[in-house]
Amino acid sequence: MATVSLSNIKKSFGRTEVIHGIDIDIEDGEFIVIVGPSGCGKSTLLRMVAGLETVTEGEVRIGGKRVNEKEPMERDIAMVFQNYALYPHMSVFDNMAYGLKIAGRPKPEIAERVAEAAKLLQLEPYLTRRPRELSGGQRQRVAMGRAIVRKPSVFLFDEPLSNLDAKLRVQMRLEIKQLQRRLGVTSLYVTHDQVEAMTLADRMIVMNAGRADQIGAPLEVYANPQTEFVAGFIGSPPMNFLSASNISIAIPGAHRLGIRPEHLRLVDAEPRLRGEVLYTEALGAESLVHLRLPGGETATLRQDAQQMLPREGAMVGLDWSAGDEVLFNAEGQRLLG
Repeated sequence: MATVSLSNIKKSFGRTEVIHGIDIDIEDGEFIVIVGPSGCGKSTLLRMVAGLETVTEGEVRIGGKRVNEKEPMERDIAMVFQNYALYPHMSVFDNMAYGLKIAGRPKPEIAERVAEAAKLLQLEPYLTRRPRELSGGQRQRVAMGRAIVRKPSVFLFDEPLSNLDAKLRVQMRLEIKQLQRRLGVTSLYVTHDQVEAMTLADRMIVMNAGRADQIGAPLEVYANPQTEFVAGFIGSPPMNFLSASNISIAIPGAHRLGIRPEHLRLVDAEPRLRGEVLYTEALGAESLVHLRLPGGETATLRQDAQQMLPREGAMVGLDWSAGDEVLFNAEGQRLLG
């Protein structure tokens, strides 16, 4: 197992800088999720750790050793790709064993390692099958098995669940988390899905336009977003943003107020502001109320499903508790106070 250290990592393509200086020290056995929208640089950052992209500036260290100049095979890492990257003409056994064969490992050792991984991933009945004879979830397990048999110091996952349906993604999230805990291998996992990030990560790196807007534990990032981007990206439904001038905020520099949907509540007396109900969504355990506010702003309120839903078109009062709001300046940075 190993630590991973990224020091002022930058990446440029010609004159275009796409990664603007990332710093993080990852502990041995830690599960780090790199999350952000398409084009934010998350896969590029992962590929620099893997050695598939060169580092323009800065230093990558794995297990305390600088690896900038090392080839991928010399970094003691294993990568699981979005498209599985299985050999279609090979059996499950041969796909999992291929890297070990190339490395010249003895046949008895290869058979033992593949058998261990197949048992761990519940692939034993499928070792003689070809990838086309497997489901999407089984193919993903084979891709993970190929990484596991190498017994690397670091696992790298590049959006491994994006090709699966919603139900299978939930199942595979749980399996990946349990597997990583059981093996104790330091892991970096890239996704655009903030739910995956919240459920899998020990800590997450929230990327925005090539920068790490915030690094922290999922619940800490959710409760205390440091930028307006993070506040809007992490959370479903996202945080509501209201003009501070519409709510008479008396804090110097306050430009916008952020409030989570679950912190808004409907009130009859002394509301902080009023809104028109656009439509409602009954989702089973909870309900969402979508509102139009003064000035054309919109907001979403989340409430328990047992509470009565207001009728569409009704004018309602809104309030929230002191301390639930988050204030941002005109540059989208959080204000403390």
